[in-house]
Amino acid sequence: MPNAPMVPTVRRRRLGSTLRRFRNEAGLSLDQAARAMGWNGPKLSKIENAVQGLRPGELTALLKNYGVTDPDACAVLETLRTDASKKGWWQAYSGIVQPAYADYISLESDAERVCAWTPLLVPGLLQTPAYARETIAGITTTRTPEEIAALAEVRMARQSVLTRPGNPLELWAIIHEAALHQRFASRPATMREQLRKLLDASELPNVVVQVMPLASTAHPGLEGGFSLTKFSQPLPDVVLLENANSATYVEGEAATPFERAYERIRATALSVEDSLVRIAELEEGLRK
Repeated sequence: MPNAPMVPTVRRRRLGSTLRRFRNEAGLSLDQAARAMGWNGPKLSKIENAVQGLRPGELTALLKNYGVTDPDACAVLETLRTDASKKGWWQAYSGIVQPAYADYISLESDAERVCAWTPLLVPGLLQTPAYARETIAGITTTRTPEEIAALAEVRMARQSVLTRPGNPLELWAIIHEAALHQRFASRPATMREQLRKLLDASELPNVVVQVMPLASTAHPGLEGGFSLTKFSQPLPDVVLLENANSATYVEGEAATPFERAYERIRATALSVEDSLVRIAELEEGLRK
């Protein structure tokens, strides 16, 4: 029986695209780089297009041919190679989680830092179970109650990156104050619990929360929300742009304008200290 075709996972795609970039920077054509390895051109093309993996030692030889000698960069790519076929916990929800969302969870699990600007909702990494269920139910037009519950479970499971041993994800979240005034008629305590969750999460050394006040001046975030996901070099940063129907990713140099935009959004928002005071005031107001 012939072997099943290899699935081009997110990790394998990022490894392939990074190798292609290094080959181009070395000034080598596909055929030249393949011959240096004793391969034919199609094999290297399949590797760069994430439909064929690399055996132990092959990645080291390729990087040497491309003049890549930085040990940290080599280690990052070797980790991608060895982890390329590993199944993530989210694959247990493959019937519920859309492919684009699964790709983002995979990226998030490998990231060093996420900078999120969320004008309408609390970021998923900081949501309570009740808030997640209520917002998913409110947004969706096609999901069953069972699917909504499963999606809320996925959102909660994603949060483990904030407390993973050794290298927890760094999260900087800027939330528009309007999102913190959301109310849920079926369960009035939901928003108060969510505000308390933001205050508690802010005590983690790797989590920073800012609030964009209702009376803010104009800033680049008026065009919509986005998440800037940053990785160890040499992997390019990725920006997620999301709407009701789809998710779009941009990476590498195309992510640079979003980095500049995020800095301006951060400068326009309340300071970290004033943000926590505002969240606490809103939470206290819901106790009355």
